[in-house]
Amino acid sequence: MDIFPAFKEWALVCKALGEGRQSILIRKGGIAEGKAGFRFLHQEFLLFPTWFHEQLEKTILSPDTLLPAQEEDSLEICYLASIEWIQLVEDFEKLQRIREFHILQDSVVHERFQYQERPGVHVALVRVFRLDPPHRIPYEKKYGGCRSWIDVPSHKGSVLVSVLSDEIHHHRKKLLEKILCE
Repeated sequence: MDIFPAFKEWALVCKALGEGRQSILIRKGGIAEGKAGFRFLHQEFLLFPTWFHEQLEKTILSPDTLLPAQEEDSLEICYLASIEWIQLVEDFEKLQRIREFHILQDSVVHERFQYQERPGVHVALVRVFRLDPPHRIPYEKKYGGCRSWIDVPSHKGSVLVSVLSDEIHHHRKKLLEKILCE
């Protein structure tokens, strides 16, 4: 069986990326990242949605926002992300200037920034593509746990459709580069 890398991310963040509302991933790493810490290991990956009850409260979304549906025995993967660039951001003021580019509460970004000994987070600009049709896989226990990367069955047969026009994507890219990379 062919496998493909998948990045575990909150279901609401996956939805925001898939709707074109968000174009970045902000990550520090988690308990299971090991001594080397978090890294974006793959240039292209499927967005693997994850659920937990307090997810909505940790975003700037309206309290009546519906979480994407979660099924017990299978999972629908709707999006593939391709990294354009990655920046290690060690200046929290820069992160405050990119609020409009993500759905996370300031407190969540600050918590990630301060996590562990060294302040900072990895910010990745991604180009997101909708899988047509979506990729449905059986949910397996091995997909659980506090780790960012997993392997899932390949998504062969799906057409990739960009969620943003080239024009909008390049505009966001320029704005983010001006804030984070200069």
